[in-house]
Amino acid sequence: MHQQLLSEIAPTGTLRVGINLLNFLLVTGKAADGRPEGVAPDMAHAIAQKLGLPLELVPFSSPAALADAALDGVWDIGLIGSEPKRAEKIDFTSAYVEIEATYLVPAGSSLRHANEVDQTGHRIAVAAGSAYDLWLVRNIKNATLMHAEGFDATLDLFVSQKLEAMASLKPGLLGDVEKVPGSRILEGQFTAVQQSVGVPKGRTEAAKWLQAFVQEAKDSGFVADLIDKHHVKGLSVAP
Repeated sequence: MHQQLLSEIAPTGTLRVGINLLNFLLVTGKAADGRPEGVAPDMAHAIAQKLGLPLELVPFSSPAALADAALDGVWDIGLIGSEPKRAEKIDFTSAYVEIEATYLVPAGSSLRHANEVDQTGHRIAVAAGSAYDLWLVRNIKNATLMHAEGFDATLDLFVSQKLEAMASLKPGLLGDVEKVPGSRILEGQFTAVQQSVGVPKGRTEAAKWLQAFVQEAKDSGFVADLIDKHHVKGLSVAP
């Protein structure tokens, strides 16, 4: 293995991989010893194995916390939603999986499609710092975004303040719709959150190698196999 690549991708000799614990599609459980399990940890294991390096998973409670730590030297590669704001500090591969994002509306709402939500007077509950929040901050022109910390608090805000919509990943909304009587998931999507592998900016060799790895993982069916293995609904191999 090329020495320049190894010193860039794992300067300590161990591959330290940042994992976002908040993404319930990519981290679906815990091993007996507490280590995270799921599609993202399995991708991390496969990358370390291919490089012939020991692996250390570095868990973060949110994607924002993982992205904020990009230049702190605590992780070498991060598995996280690729997003322009985050790309200021992180070089991303193309996506390996993507997740549809849409809205939940309350009982009695006249809204039918995701593209009808951005209207003056509409208030949208959203989890602060999520990849789809960053998309909404850039793209919502007329409605008002109401931020909460984490998924449970966002649902509480939506219900308690009688908001017009709640934005989230569609697989999460499938559970939320059961908790809010009469609520509906709108047709369509406002974006698809693309999950990629990132390295702190400026590690050119590492970024190039990871891009080739991700492409091969998609082409070979490895990513599709991981989705099947963990029985994840609402996650698809990125085009």
